[in-house]
Parts: sequence; structure tokens; C-alpha cells
Amino acid sequence: MQLIINNKIYTDNSKEAVSGTVFVQSKQNEKFVDDAKANGCEKVIKATELKEHFDMSSIKVIGITGTNGKTTTAGAIYSILLDLGYKVALQGTRGFFMNDERVEEYTLTTPVQLGNFAHIQKAIENECQFFVMEVSSHAIEQKRIEGLEFELKIHTNITRDHLDYHKTIEEYINIKNSFFDDDSKKLINKDDKVVKFNPTNALTYSLENPSTYKVNAYSFKNGTNVMFSKIEEMYSYSSSLMGIFNIYNLTAAIAAADMVTSNSLDEICAVVENFAGVSGRMETISTDPFVIVDFAHTPDGMKEVFESFNHKNIIAVFGAGGNRDKDKRTIMGQMAANFAKTIIVTSDNPRFEDPDLIIEDICKGIQNKNNLYVEVNRKEAIKKGVELARQDKDSVLLVLGKGDEPYQIIYDQKMPLSDKEEVLKHLKVD
Repeated sequence: MQLIINNKIYTDNSKEAVSGTVFVQSKQNEKFVDDAKANGCEKVIKATELKEHFDMSSIKVIGITGTNGKTTTAGAIYSILLDLGYKVALQGTRGFFMNDERVEEYTLTTPVQLGNFAHIQKAIENECQFFVMEVSSHAIEQKRIEGLEFELKIHTNITRDHLDYHKTIEEYINIKNSFFDDDSKKLINKDDKVVKFNPTNALTYSLENPSTYKVNAYSFKNGTNVMFSKIEEMYSYSSSLMGIFNIYNLTAAIAAADMVTSNSLDEICAVVENFAGVSGRMETISTDPFVIVDFAHTPDGMKEVFESFNHKNIIAVFGAGGNRDKDKRTIMGQMAANFAKTIIVTSDNPRFEDPDLIIEDICKGIQNKNNLYVEVNRKEAIKKGVELARQDKDSVLLVLGKGDEPYQIIYDQKMPLSDKEEVLKHLKVD
């Protein structure tokens, strides 16, 4: 792609690197440097040098990484900063937003390097003071965030994910932790047992262990109500979001706003309740029957959702992605068996794998099959879940894995399918 800075064209595509342009060499395209020069490009710079050609002094970049919670934490920070009166941009899985408007639709969690700079450039042109971005493990390993200077780096948690790419959990953990090995300002979840970070300029948050921002008490009566301390001062906030994991997400967002602005914590906490959550993340679709749609697609992510509804008869609808970490499938089945009264195993994004074989892998983790249903058609599986939820007033239907994705990936085709729309369609049927 191309980026224009001070009327000069910067590109990471050797075919576009002609006379008068600047070729930006990165980990992905370094083997094409000679091609760029052959096309007439006289100037080649390394990706780490791009920031020297680009004035980012007017904007503060906040990066969030972790297995779960990136999207909600980023969305909460974006919402809080907007409500405090700042101009803010947000880049992540759900797209690119500026000042409460969606500019681009769904994208990579973290774009290619020039894509990051292009979005930051747009944010600066729109007078944004903050740029909030999700940072994926792929982006860290592939150096897609190279050259960016972060005002604050935030860690949510590290659990099993993306082992189809990183191969081992140790490699995945190391990649995530490498984001926090410099001297930049950091905010770390102190309850994560595998996080490692450079303590210089690091503050922490937690529910269990001692930390800078320590949650001391919470309740889920009429929403979520939380009391936390910073050093010795006590503060409180309320939210309509449910689940202990959302207490982590919201506390991280509050701490982040405290670390990057001059606003008081009381001012920050006062606007938290305005954040209604992110579409497809612990989203309540109906209260009668009680139906939740969530993006949880890892064993740990599922556990966090399940634990939020221990007092309910859980009906779980879920599958697992094809051409991804196969070993987690049986574990996902075990997790559902530990918490759910009724399990409906279905298809997720099968890609190039046989969905029946993916389902078979999941079911290996479910020993008691008395309340197990298998329905490869995801639309039919959701329909079955709604029917069962109607019959049990003490139940909650959890449709997991795809969140607000508007499609299902079969082979390399994106077929229209929205979990939320399917739920609503069957709720209308008498």
C-alpha cells in the first residue's frame, strides 16, 4: 500500500516503488528490495525509520494486547476518552473508528505497518488526540507495529490461542510478553500468571493480587458495581456489562484513562456507565428467553463466560474454527461439559476442513452425552438453542465463537451468517 507524507509517496509494494518513491523495507518484504531498486526506486528505508519521516507528536498511541478482552478494553477506553471530551480514533477487529463514527468496516486486528501509519495520519488530520489500537500476536511477531511509539501499552491476559501459527504455547507467551520488554509506559494485569514485563514505567491492575489499581469489592446486583483502590484512595464505578472478565476490562480502561489524561479518577469513573459494551461481546440479545452472543473461541474465553452464569442452566451453542489449533477442540468440549446443562455442538468457520471432523474432535471432550446435540448447520443449531431456552425459564442460551462476525467462512468463501440475526429471527417465531 501507499502512504503520502509531505507530498512524497512511501510504499511497501516493490511494484509501486518507482523513481521518486520511498520503499519501506519490513520483515514481510525485505526479499523484494532488489526488485524495488530495479523498478527505479532510489531510496529504501527500514520500517523502524518511518517514524523519523512522520510527525506523530500531536497524538498519543495506546496499544492493547492479550488473548481475551482486547476489543472490549479498547472499546471502553475509546468510549471513556470520547465522553471526557477528547477526539479519539480506534483501530481493531471491528474496524476503524474516528470520533464516534465508523470509517472502515471489519479488518485485521492490526493492519500491515503502512496501514497503521495511514490510520494514524487520518486521525491526526481529524485532530484526534488519542489513537487506540488492538495489537495481535501475529502483528508483534511479524513486526507490523514496527516504528510506532506507544504512549501506553496494555496487557489483558495470555491464554491458549493461535497455536496453528505460533506452534507452541511457550512461543505464543513469549511473543505476547515481548511487547512489554521496553521502557515505555505499561499497564499490566497482575493476576496473569505467565506475564513477564519490564517493570520500568509499569503500573498494574488486579482483582486478586496487590496492584496499583486493585479491585476490592464488586457485586452483580442491578448491573455491575465495583469498588477499587489506587494506592490508598477508594473509587467506584458501575456498568451494565456482566462478568468478572468485564471487571478486568473496565478496570484496565479506567486505569489507562488515568495514566494518559489529567482527568481525575472520579471524572473517569463517572462516564464508565455510558459504555454499553461491544457488539458480539457478551451481548444480551434477549432477556426472555435469556440469550447471549459472545466471541469466546478459546477454552479460557469460554470458561470466563460460563462462570458468569453459574447460577443459570447453561445451554451452549459453539463450534471450532477449521485450519486452526486442533488441540484446543477437545479442551473446548471438556470446558462446556464442566459448565453447561445442555450442549449443542455445531460448525464455526470450517474453512478447508470437514466440519463433521471438527465436531468429532470437540465431542471427544464430552464424556456425558445425554444432553449433547450435534447439528452441523449453525442456523439450525441456533434455532434448536432458542427452542430449548424457551422451555426453561432458568436457562441462559450462550451462542459462542463468532460474536458479531457477519459471515461464516466455508473454504475461502465468506457466506452471510450473523448469530445475532439468527437468534432474533427465531425469537419472532411463535
